[in-house]
Amino acid sequence: MMGDHPAGRLSGLVALVTGGGTGIGRAVARRFVEEGARVAIVGRTLERLAGVKVELGEAILPVQGDVSRAEDNARAVAETVAAFGQLDIFVGNAGVFDRFVRLRDIPVAELDRAFDELFSINVKGYLLGARSALEELEKTGGSIVFTGSTSSLAPGYGGALYVPAKHAIAGLTRQLAWELAPTIRVNAVAVGYVPTELGGLRSLDQRGGPSRPEDVLPRIPLGLVPTPDDIAGIYVTLAAPRDNRYLTGSVVLVDGGQTMWGPPH
Repeated sequence: MMGDHPAGRLSGLVALVTGGGTGIGRAVARRFVEEGARVAIVGRTLERLAGVKVELGEAILPVQGDVSRAEDNARAVAETVAAFGQLDIFVGNAGVFDRFVRLRDIPVAELDRAFDELFSINVKGYLLGARSALEELEKTGGSIVFTGSTSSLAPGYGGALYVPAKHAIAGLTRQLAWELAPTIRVNAVAVGYVPTELGGLRSLDQRGGPSRPEDVLPRIPLGLVPTPDDIAGIYVTLAAPRDNRYLTGSVVLVDGGQTMWGPPH
């Protein structure tokens, strides 16, 4: 369990991070706590959430829930405010991947279910989370940070479902930034390849892990495969009031230069 931390860039602030039990969400929660925030983390698996609390201590509030359900998002916000008194930062991060599936490889009979599964988490989950957090963020003049992707900006880094969904997050970021200014800042992090446990689509019976680092490394100009911890600091910068007073509606590309070289065809 981690001990007390000195005042940091998020000192006194409260965040809610979806998909906070693993991968980038867990790394963001860890870094937020290191910077002085208290953090509610939302996920489907209570054991994973509990593991984050064991690691990070009383600054963490685990909330088991499904981001595709409106009532679970509302409950997560309510429990966060009940425990910590306010909400300053909402991080929409939960997601699933489509394992680069191409349209011709999705059976017509399965396309409805596959679309609904991915978009309900990767797009609707962000909308529901932001809507549930809206009133509390207005009280604090808070910030929203979404996890986007290189797939928010370019084709080839996901499949026929994932890429449109991540493009939707870029649009959602800009639309909400326009709607919610000047009170709430809204930005996204367009993350390149980061090894995580991002799951595939159950509706397509997708199994196995994501791409192997050794396969992706030759396509990363910086010549390194980042960890989730390497990405988390960008979320801090976007959420910190002192460091970011004037950035909203931006999709910040953090990909080691991958999109300069482009995806393999």
